[in-house]
Amino acid sequence: MLDVIFFRTETGREPVREWLSNFDEEEGNIIDLDIRVVAEYWPQVLQTNLVKKMTGEEHLWEIRSRISAGKRTARILFTLERQRMILLHGFIKKSRKTPRKDLRLARRRRDLSKSRSE
Repeated sequence: MLDVIFFRTETGREPVREWLSNFDEEEGNIIDLDIRVVAEYWPQVLQTNLVKKMTGEEHLWEIRSRISAGKRTARILFTLERQRMILLHGFIKKSRKTPRKDLRLARRRRDLSKSRSE
């Protein structure tokens, strides 16, 4: 089982936790459950549609949560360090391709997280 950690900025903010607080209770519960399933069943969960390795990215995966009765998809990009799943960035996916700005932000946070743990 992986420990779930929220990425923390240098000022102490937890952007993914803040993003999650914007959802209503039902959607928040769906996303929370998906995070817990990934943490509990890693790496077997890679064989499902719930989580996917980001193509061409080193140490970057995404959790795909279907919300709003399946009409929207919330994505959380995360990295792994030892037995920790670090939640880096969350967004609502509106197109097939992950927006570059979201990938850049997740990469930057991944690199910051890695440099702090070294």
